[in-house]
Amino acid sequence: MKIIPDKSTDNYQPADVLDKIRARRGAAGLLNVDRMLLHSPPLAEGWNTLIGKMRRELLLPAKLRELAMCSVAILNGAEYEMHHHLPLWIESGASAGQVAALQRLRQNHDWSEHDWSEFDAVERAVIRLTIEMTQQVTVADETLSAARRAVTSDRALVELIGVIATYNMVSRFLVATGVEIETP
Repeated sequence: MKIIPDKSTDNYQPADVLDKIRARRGAAGLLNVDRMLLHSPPLAEGWNTLIGKMRRELLLPAKLRELAMCSVAILNGAEYEMHHHLPLWIESGASAGQVAALQRLRQNHDWSEHDWSEFDAVERAVIRLTIEMTQQVTVADETLSAARRAVTSDRALVELIGVIATYNMVSRFLVATGVEIETP
């Protein structure tokens, strides 16, 4: 249930915070998550910077980044996050079979019994790391080692861990505040 209304942008102050968010969003304009974040200018500004860098400056391949984001969204029941990142994952190369396999998890959250045959070894390592970070916080050495081998560099592993951690923050914010999917 949504308790906090979206923040109005009429005469919003500080204007530079709103301007930076609008600049990052471009022609798409503000999203409902932005309108919620605007209740706290420091939070909105920091979030905008962090998410902007996650989206534009990481070397981690977009397909793996979006796979991690969509996995977090499903694990945490963040429909808003899934709504926005599923098209990006598809655009980055996810197959119809991969999308169907991940979407089946909405009905059955038993990740250990799931059929992962649609995913290659690298993608399975990303999913396993995402599951452990999201559900347990502590990551098994074997899982971390497999993820490191899969992404092939320390930088890519740090970026992957950062994406998973960040989008856990995002999903928890979205669910707790009741941010709703934009209506046309």
